[in-house]
Amino acid sequence: MTTETALTNEELVKATPYLQELARQMRAQDGYGTFRSWSDELVLKPFIVSKEQKRKISVDGDVDPVTKLRIASFYRAVAARIEQETGLLCQVVIDLSHEGFGWALVFSGRLLVTARTLRDAQRFGFDSFEKLAAEGEKLVTSAVELATRHREVAKI
Repeated sequence: MTTETALTNEELVKATPYLQELARQMRAQDGYGTFRSWSDELVLKPFIVSKEQKRKISVDGDVDPVTKLRIASFYRAVAARIEQETGLLCQVVIDLSHEGFGWALVFSGRLLVTARTLRDAQRFGFDSFEKLAAEGEKLVTSAVELATRHREVAKI
């Protein structure tokens, strides 16, 4: 008989390559070195936004710079993981209107490996570390599969 034990957030971060990369991407944007001494879990905590918290965030105003940074870091981590898995260079393009609508695209050569519509970007976040890890890993897995199948296009 096996019993499954839930991982703590810290254990999940250590066990998930995507979350480790996301923490690296967040630290890379920290010009003052504030995150240097923080745990990965603490660095990633702003990505966790409960449904109640999301309801309290107004979508009437502009997307704040901190949220834009989180969105960019999320997709840069996807691109970095794709690069690690395939050896192909990736580029991230985020087009976000002041109203919170737009696109997040990840390219490798001429191959579009990830395309996501962004809606209500002011409320960007995930219910838990598990959902954050699952979404990041899902995007990486599908993009790696696509890049592997169409490697010649990704090299152009």
